[in-house]
Amino acid sequence: MMIDVPDIVRPPRELMDALQGIGSATCAGEMSRLGIRQPHIQGPVAWTPGRSIVGPALTLQFMPKREDMYGAGEYEDRERQLHRRVLYHTQPGDIVVVDARGDMTSGVFGEMMLTYFMGKGGIGVVIDGCIRDYPHAKTLDLGYWLRGVTPNFHTQTNIVPFAANVPIACGDVLVMPGDIIVADDDGVVVVPISLAPELAKKAGEHAEWEVFTRIKLAEGGELRDYYPLSEEKWPEYEAWQKEQDET
Repeated sequence: MMIDVPDIVRPPRELMDALQGIGSATCAGEMSRLGIRQPHIQGPVAWTPGRSIVGPALTLQFMPKREDMYGAGEYEDRERQLHRRVLYHTQPGDIVVVDARGDMTSGVFGEMMLTYFMGKGGIGVVIDGCIRDYPHAKTLDLGYWLRGVTPNFHTQTNIVPFAANVPIACGDVLVMPGDIIVADDDGVVVVPISLAPELAKKAGEHAEWEVFTRIKLAEGGELRDYYPLSEEKWPEYEAWQKEQDET
């Protein structure tokens, strides 16, 4: 029996490109000013230091295992495996985000599933839980934000995949299918598509003056003057910016 899993609506590539390189910390701060108080997915942390990614969310939801609804036969019929079927929709640049209920005993994906995801163009995995086969998985060209790793496969223990490409709660944050994920060493931030254009504009401006501020602070400039950038120092920043544009 086949299980229908919808695809996601992906935001325009240029919108995600505008957020690339800004960083999760700047995004989280600006998101707060735009009215989203807690965009940070808490729990999963970076297992691939130095990796920074931006992309749309494929979503996977797990629920507690109940044998009358998920028996051994479910696993024997591989086309009923939702953790497999969500990956069928992978397009280049996608990120799979999984509500695994913070479970530390179940490996949501293993080496072969992750290899397939990478081969289809996936760039990152965010799981409020674990993966397995980490010695092999860490050699793949993927970014990982996880609670941990385990030798167990997912239905071996207490949770089972329940729905795919539906709204999920990952790390106590609502993630809609197709939301933009910004992830780096600071963590994972969820950006609603409707707010992404304004966020890109504000975060881009923030990132620009922070470059100037970083230079001035390293030269011994006063913190009260340069962070945040004071009105008195704004003309100095604009002059510096013009100089950069001319070089």
